[in-house]
Amino acid sequence: MVTISATYSPEDNKLRLYASSRLDAETYAEVKAAGFVWAPKQELFVAPKWTPAREDLALTLAGDIEPEEMTLAERAQVKAERLDNLAAKRRGEAESLNRHANELSQAFYMGQPILIGHHSERKARKTKERMDAAQGNAIKAEKAANYWLYRAEGVEHFANMKNNPRVRANRIKTLLAELRDLQRGINAAHRARELWEKATTDEQIKWALGNLPSDETLAGYGTYSAVCPYGDAAPTMTPADARAQCIAAADARINGPTRKRWIDHVLNRLAFERALLGDVPRFDGELTPVILQAFAREHGAEKPKCSVVDDGFYLLESPVPLPAHLVEGERSWLELSGDEWRDVMKACGYEVPAPKARRVSSKPAAAPLINPTAEEAERLQRIWNQQMLASCKAKGRPEQAEENTVTPLTQATYSANSGGSYSPLETVEISADGCIVPTHRASFCGADDRQPAVARIRIYTRGTGFYKPRSVVHISDKPAKALPLNLDAIEAETRQAIADAGEPATLGGAVYDPALMRIKRYRASTSQGEVVLFYNGRKIERYGDTIRRTESGEYRGHDDDYWHTVARRVLSEAQELAA
Repeated sequence: MVTISATYSPEDNKLRLYASSRLDAETYAEVKAAGFVWAPKQELFVAPKWTPAREDLALTLAGDIEPEEMTLAERAQVKAERLDNLAAKRRGEAESLNRHANELSQAFYMGQPILIGHHSERKARKTKERMDAAQGNAIKAEKAANYWLYRAEGVEHFANMKNNPRVRANRIKTLLAELRDLQRGINAAHRARELWEKATTDEQIKWALGNLPSDETLAGYGTYSAVCPYGDAAPTMTPADARAQCIAAADARINGPTRKRWIDHVLNRLAFERALLGDVPRFDGELTPVILQAFAREHGAEKPKCSVVDDGFYLLESPVPLPAHLVEGERSWLELSGDEWRDVMKACGYEVPAPKARRVSSKPAAAPLINPTAEEAERLQRIWNQQMLASCKAKGRPEQAEENTVTPLTQATYSANSGGSYSPLETVEISADGCIVPTHRASFCGADDRQPAVARIRIYTRGTGFYKPRSVVHISDKPAKALPLNLDAIEAETRQAIADAGEPATLGGAVYDPALMRIKRYRASTSQGEVVLFYNGRKIERYGDTIRRTESGEYRGHDDDYWHTVARRVLSEAQELAA
């Protein structure tokens, strides 16, 4: 009589069957169909993975499943020893064949050739063939020995890798993902049952079958076609029968024993892995609803939402019943105190992740948004008007300059008209000289030559143009603040610019002083540039700059010495004409 014993190893999640003698044909076919394979060296049947069906078969054949006595490390050691013995055997064969080949090679000592036509030719050729064969077999045996040694090292490495704490932690993450997948199926069944409790009429049932995916309705293949056939074909199923069939499928998934057995098995494996990895420390930090939501989500809860209901008590809710290993019965809520939640997380092996350091933005902090007072808004608007006049006067066309006025608005009016890309109201940055900072730098190459922003203000752009400045916006029903600008100094500089604009730069009879010359460069593209020269605060002229590529690969225009030469020549010629 054949006696069979069954074991299970949580280390590798495998079932094993030990038979006292050869199985009969019927039992062998049943074992093979279940996925068990015969391991001749170990003299047992092994299943590559635990499943409920394989467990049922093992219980039927053996009556009970016992823990596997041999650990993974011990099994690896036995296999490594067997492979080492094979390697030693093959290496011994290689050494023996090498000695035999060396003995045969003595016939050709000192390069003795085969004498063609001599009576020793036939024997010499056979000796050479035997020597070559022995050398070839020795090489094959040596390769086989190296192969079995490599296999032995691989077995030991795999056993060590399986017991590595990092690998074990990753295995726990995989088991948690498997637990969430199993719980997700139950959650989907709860949602489907809730759907069918609301869909009661024939029209609602047909709409749900025809418009919702099958994983939401749990309708079988062909259910919609049976209820609503194509063309003139008669239906083979009523909407009520289809609804009852879907509800039965949802109940079978919720209350079915197979999925619950899978969940219990995964939980047991998690407990085993965590026990070997070490106890998870009890969380002693500040407990928040976000932490509890993350814990419940990792353990399969559907869209968990946590809130503080009382001092030290937290309520966890879900649109469907919570996982069975968190609550008893089909409850969609769980209310516990902070200490009780800490105990639950410790029992489940959940470790609250450390907070990640917030990434510091590389962008500079934005300038403060300021609503200027009515008086400062008028002064800033007057400065913008004067700067536009100075710009037009420097071009010889002062009559083109137009003035603008402050635009007072309420906050409600500004908010209602400031949205969209084409809104006339916008927020701009201003620099310490009171000018608007351009959105993009003028040069596509080199360093950013824009002035840093000191504040942001609101402006009105409708009705402005090339020779009319923007309008400063003052929010009349909001608190106002002083601008971080020296308006007196800016107004003085602007008046001086208006006075100097239109008057050509001159030496005034003095010697050219390089310290009084200022060079302002503009780069429109990689190969296009312009230079504006100023002497003693007055403009000389605007020139085109020739951009060339240097040996280092950079694109540069003329250097300062070149423009000093140009300025000296122009100013000297102007002084000679004046004389």
